[in-house]
Amino acid sequence: MFKRFEKYRVIQFFILLVSVILLMKAAQLQIFDSSFRTKEKNITLHRNWQIPGRGLIYDRKGKLLVKNEPIYLLKVIYNELNPKMDTAELCKLLNISKKDLIRRLNIDWTDYRLSKNKPFIFLSRIDPEIYAKFSEHLFEFPGFYPEIKSIRSYLYPNAAHVLGYMGEADEKKISESEGKYILGDMLGITGIEQAYENELKGIKGVSFELKDNTGKILEPYKNGELDTPAVAGFDLYSSIDIDLQAFGELLMQNKRGAIVAIEPSSGEILALISSPGYDPTDLSVKSDRSTVFKKLLYDSINKPLLNRAITSKYPPGSIFKPVLGLVAMQMGVTEPDRFIACNGYYIYKTRYNIWKYKCHHHGAPHNISIALQHSCNSYFFQLARDGIEKYGYTKPGLGLDTIVYYLKEFGLGRRLGIDLKNESKGFVPSAAYYDNIYKKQRAKWRSTYIMSLGIGQGELEFTTLQIANIAATISNRGFYYTPHLARAFGQNHKIPIKYRTKNRININRNYYNSIIDGMELAVMDGTALHTYVPGLSICGKTGTSENFTIIKGKRVQLEDNSVFMGFAPKYNPKIAIAVYVENAGFGGDVAAPLGSLMIEKYLNGEIAFYREWLQRKLISMDLISKSPVVPGEKTNEIKKDSSLIKKDTINL
Repeated sequence: MFKRFEKYRVIQFFILLVSVILLMKAAQLQIFDSSFRTKEKNITLHRNWQIPGRGLIYDRKGKLLVKNEPIYLLKVIYNELNPKMDTAELCKLLNISKKDLIRRLNIDWTDYRLSKNKPFIFLSRIDPEIYAKFSEHLFEFPGFYPEIKSIRSYLYPNAAHVLGYMGEADEKKISESEGKYILGDMLGITGIEQAYENELKGIKGVSFELKDNTGKILEPYKNGELDTPAVAGFDLYSSIDIDLQAFGELLMQNKRGAIVAIEPSSGEILALISSPGYDPTDLSVKSDRSTVFKKLLYDSINKPLLNRAITSKYPPGSIFKPVLGLVAMQMGVTEPDRFIACNGYYIYKTRYNIWKYKCHHHGAPHNISIALQHSCNSYFFQLARDGIEKYGYTKPGLGLDTIVYYLKEFGLGRRLGIDLKNESKGFVPSAAYYDNIYKKQRAKWRSTYIMSLGIGQGELEFTTLQIANIAATISNRGFYYTPHLARAFGQNHKIPIKYRTKNRININRNYYNSIIDGMELAVMDGTALHTYVPGLSICGKTGTSENFTIIKGKRVQLEDNSVFMGFAPKYNPKIAIAVYVENAGFGGDVAAPLGSLMIEKYLNGEIAFYREWLQRKLISMDLISKSPVVPGEKTNEIKKDSSLIKKDTINL
């Protein structure tokens, strides 16, 4: 009797122990461990993302540049397919072969991003008629899910470097987005599509649907109480004038270089041209992107993907002279009415030699305005030396760094902050730079070593954007707004405050008058004479930048680069512009007339009949086929040796 009681107690204890263990495990699974509840929801709920309409892009006059266009695609969940489906009928409806069907279903399942329980793209682009016909028979083919997506469509073949292009979000972007992007999402890769991705993309919507144990959708979850609608992105009103942009691209066809035009009163970019370029449609989703992108990428001679307007660095040539004049006056080493003699040469003597640097024959530069009118090299060689020697001949570093301080205020040697990525700083050499270059030399460097800076040569390198900003700053008599491409978003969403803030230059406003007068004289009867347009009051400055390439370790002279910067009208300016044309010769021959046509087109809306010959001439000019560019070699770079100044240079 006692033994049976003991046996009963053991069994009872064992059952109780097992029950406690099971109860604790159940509590762990259902109460403490939330992952199982999440898995349950994932199994019973289907989350359907609603992609918002991406914001449209307009030009400054309200012309639509970029819109959204629907494309039709078909997705498949492999484990939901019916093994007995009529494959012949499916192929007929989708207009594909049996072999193609098998290939598209048997994808690489070893890829961790793919799952037989998740949808993958079966057909990425379907003809609308085929899509509509297949949708009528969708019930016959479980596991297939049609979908409509939106892609970018471009209404003009222009402004590719401004607008940019779209691409699929990669793993890094998805992981960093905190759920904003998932596999298959599109986003801006370059241009203002990339710069203003957050404003353009909108906010995704989501709906939840109940699924049965086979994965089929039954009904909306909780009658859609948890659903949220998609919110469309802001429309972007850009600063670009598409008519001016298209005209500039036409003028620059078969040429390498860039044009940037700015509205001085706002910093809004009216045109930003990099040539050679490409049609933005070439890199749209509906094109054969892979083939086209490779072709553009591997064009090592023309480099159409390179944005020369903001990335390429060029020696500025004589367009630097107005800036140097302003800095020299502010430093107190010269004054507006100073006379500096020029007999066709700039001469300086050493103990052993007499050095002569050629200028061109022109009227006597009785003041800085006349010196700019004729782009006198002698005048600005002397101003450069005076600035560098401000604190003494043996202390050139102090003077140079003072000049550099003012150049930085103009936005030179640093990024201006345009709303595009890959902007270059350009290059402005400091005293430390030359200390390093000449550290092995017994005698220290002096102003005569680097006076080529005075005419915009030597180590100076600017972007075309920086040159256009110089023109805008001078036209404003001492201030600029950071150049930008966005004008407004929707109705009330303002552009970033940094584009609405004045940047003032620490130079006396009165000094700008003599510089602007000189630029006006250059157009009326000087080096920029081809820029003159009756009634427009254009002020400008030409530049001819020496151009070298390094071939097999040797410096080889190429055709000079043609440069122009200017603005109009003289008072209350509406447009400031920079033109840089590679291998085009004198600034007054190509860049200046090209700039004048752009100014005339913007201010007058058309080119006068008596200047149409000039327009035809520039459009037909082919500088690409004749320019001696060697693939794989570095071009447009001057060897960093300021002690070598070409003594026959005429830098207009």
